[in-house]
Amino acid sequence: DSGLRFHYVAAGERGKPLMLLLHGFPEFWYSWRHQLREFKSEYRVVALDLRGYGETDAPPHKENYKLDCLIADIKDILESLGYNKCVLIGHDWGGMIAWLVAICYPEMVTKLIVVNFPHPSVFTEYILRHPSQLIKSGYYFFFQMPWFPEFMFTLNDFKVLKSLFTSQATGIGRKGCRLTAEDIEAYLYIFSQPGALTGPINHYRAIFSCLPLQHHEVIMPTLLLWGERDAFMEVEMAEITRIYVKNHFRLTILSEASHWLQQDQPDIVNKLIWTFLKEETKRKRE
Repeated sequence: DSGLRFHYVAAGERGKPLMLLLHGFPEFWYSWRHQLREFKSEYRVVALDLRGYGETDAPPHKENYKLDCLIADIKDILESLGYNKCVLIGHDWGGMIAWLVAICYPEMVTKLIVVNFPHPSVFTEYILRHPSQLIKSGYYFFFQMPWFPEFMFTLNDFKVLKSLFTSQATGIGRKGCRLTAEDIEAYLYIFSQPGALTGPINHYRAIFSCLPLQHHEVIMPTLLLWGERDAFMEVEMAEITRIYVKNHFRLTILSEASHWLQQDQPDIVNKLIWTFLKEETKRKRE
């Protein structure tokens, strides 16, 4: 309905159940490369470039990135792919969108899987009470400035972007799958295109025009995966999320893993997702 063109990468046969993957910041469909390969045997796996990212259209104004627009995008995409429901998986900012889609359109989500992002109500309440989380989320406020955050990312051949994924403080954990030179190149290629950072940062610029949630409960089976060494999100929020899920809820915290969990520990993440997907069907049969 928005008139925007969305870019996605798909694996697995059409007609199989849909698994829809929503990436975080500063990423694009590529952050799900390990999952596209893994789940195509049983699912039609679709990894999107969110509005404003990668090869998807990027409307120019921050008003175009309000959360209700982002939620409507997912509903429209599902329909245009020819589905009325999916297994929905989101990481980081894509996790925030996944939670909201599950809350606003529960009939569209058979199972919800979120990686390193708490229920949105937990996030907003926790951040107000815990200055340490407020500091970790300081970039939300930095991103409110016009043009300067984009400029910062481009300095020194995109040093900030590279160090987000590779530095000791914020990068992939000690025991993780390091990004290869080709992986880094892929990120640099996408974000070095003219204007490529403005859409992603506009997601944050529109956050304070947040839609008020009429209700907060999540009613489908939910899996929350969390890398404990996340430099941006405090792990306490993961446990509190439990109170908002009125169905089977499973939380797995991986001690050596970073914020970039599905790239950091792809084998473990894939195994945990399979277990969750299978155990639900088993439970139904019993």
